[in-house]
Amino acid sequence: MDPVTAVLSPELLVRIADRAPGYDARNEFCHEDLAELAEAGYLRAMVPVEQGGLGWDFPTLVAAQRKLAAAAPATALAVNMHQIWVSVARRMVAGGHTAFEQVLTEAAAGEIFAFGISEAGNDAVLFDSTTQAEVHDDGAVSFTGTKIFTTLAPVWTRLGLFGKDTDATGEEGETPLIFGFLERETTGWHTIENWDTLGMRATQSHATALEGARVPAERIVRRLPVGPNPDPLVFAIFSSFLTLLAAVYTGIGDRALTLGAELVAKRSSLLSGETMDRDPDTRYKLAEAQLAQLSLDSQLRGLATEIEAGVDHGASWSPRLAALRTNATRTARQVLDLVLGVSGGAQYHRESELSRLYRDSLAGIHHPSDDESAHRTLANYTLGPL
Repeated sequence: MDPVTAVLSPELLVRIADRAPGYDARNEFCHEDLAELAEAGYLRAMVPVEQGGLGWDFPTLVAAQRKLAAAAPATALAVNMHQIWVSVARRMVAGGHTAFEQVLTEAAAGEIFAFGISEAGNDAVLFDSTTQAEVHDDGAVSFTGTKIFTTLAPVWTRLGLFGKDTDATGEEGETPLIFGFLERETTGWHTIENWDTLGMRATQSHATALEGARVPAERIVRRLPVGPNPDPLVFAIFSSFLTLLAAVYTGIGDRALTLGAELVAKRSSLLSGETMDRDPDTRYKLAEAQLAQLSLDSQLRGLATEIEAGVDHGASWSPRLAALRTNATRTARQVLDLVLGVSGGAQYHRESELSRLYRDSLAGIHHPSDDESAHRTLANYTLGPL
């Protein structure tokens, strides 16, 4: 049996899809979905078999996230953040960076990892931080600052985060950006419950206030300089984050096209007496949507395979990943625009699945790398830096 279907069974996906409208309407975290996914082994999918996982490779996880997103985009996006850290750890450990072994071991044991990276106004993303990191004599680090969009906020047990060493002088060769994993039972932090959003509501991505939250030395995993750099952690995070993000939005487009085909086959034209799937304009619009979706399909699967294989694209990796993420989020909105245009006015109602998919797709505007950042990356690659 296909490994994805063995874990994400049709029956499980139906239950997840059935719960999605309620989570959205109630602005509620997808607790039941997460529990069933954990029980199925999905949260340890990329952990090696010898460490208690399923031993999936990256393309398999990308395909699974795409399928999960077609059932419930917000649930897929929530789980994404855990899967990103496991993917990062798998790649780092394979490269000899054993500090990340703890992620694989703890994911296999049932710990849930969240992504505490984003900060308001920080368009440098991984290359600088507004969070203060105070290093203690015993090697522990206390973090103070605010992280936004902390997906899995109600349930994470490990928060992967970073900040800047408060003693850094700015001298060349310094590595003031400190990465580590905060345990939930640690004091010095609290959730800012501010997640009442247009879409992706079941992620419950509340902000997190860090007020001297202490991470012990053994949970500090990396130190990097400020600014762009070729460290393997940077590539591991960007490649995992942007590709798995693209998988979610590709799944949204998949579902939109399926719904569109079903809906136009049920609608009839009073003028022609035929169902709308026979209408030339309708056929053209859905063909246009499929054109965009198939192009994205090839891009997503191709890059996931190349990441797993360790293909060396050198300086073009960043623009390739930025292009994938940008194309995926744009295509989801494009496909939904076209499908909504042929599906009838009833789909404008809030309870319509297409309406919910459209609202969910708009979150893609705000994910790193946003449109401006992607274009800077592509312009610098094409024309050289300013």
